[in-house]
Amino acid sequence: MNGHRDVDSRWTTSCQAFADAADWFVATTAKVDGRWHEPGLGEWDVRSLVGHTSRALLTVETYLGRPAAVVEVGSAAAYYGATRAAAAGPGVAERGRQAGEALGADPVAAVAAIAARVVPLVTACEGTEVITTIAGGMRLADYLPTRTFELVVHTADLAAAIGVPAEVPPVPAARALELVAQLAVEGGVAGTLLRAATGREVLPPGFSVL
Repeated sequence: MNGHRDVDSRWTTSCQAFADAADWFVATTAKVDGRWHEPGLGEWDVRSLVGHTSRALLTVETYLGRPAAVVEVGSAAAYYGATRAAAAGPGVAERGRQAGEALGADPVAAVAAIAARVVPLVTACEGTEVITTIAGGMRLADYLPTRTFELVVHTADLAAAIGVPAEVPPVPAARALELVAQLAVEGGVAGTLLRAATGREVLPPGFSVL
């Protein structure tokens, strides 16, 4: 019984992290104040960055409509390992631009509507659902932390682009950092990250756990 309670509690916290991250994304998007064509991240302008970030919500909605028969990817960290090559491809940038355009004449309202639609879909689930992701079949409970991570990281990017503080809500911040730790361990760079995080050395140029 305790094991079931622990699983339920972790799923509840995961849902809260996703919802809080979505709320932060919505609130930060509302601060863009017309600066949609200013630099966002890399080759993206702010609109494209917001569009890409919105996909962290939209993919959950899409994948919930695509049940999978088997689990092929067993963790959030494994998902990033499986999608590393695709994430570095040119398709990501183009999909971000397309998603930005799809937000239409009022991106702020569009983002708010997407979050209002998707978050309740997730909280109505149990986490045990097996969905078809770009990496293969995954339990929703394993996939959702990747979407929270994307929301946190890219909303922080958006905050930097428009010059507002990146005040990450505590629950999604903790979940995002938990995934960073897992990726660092699996990537063999935990020591480097720990020494930098404790002020002992600076991270090498271009360092990433992804």
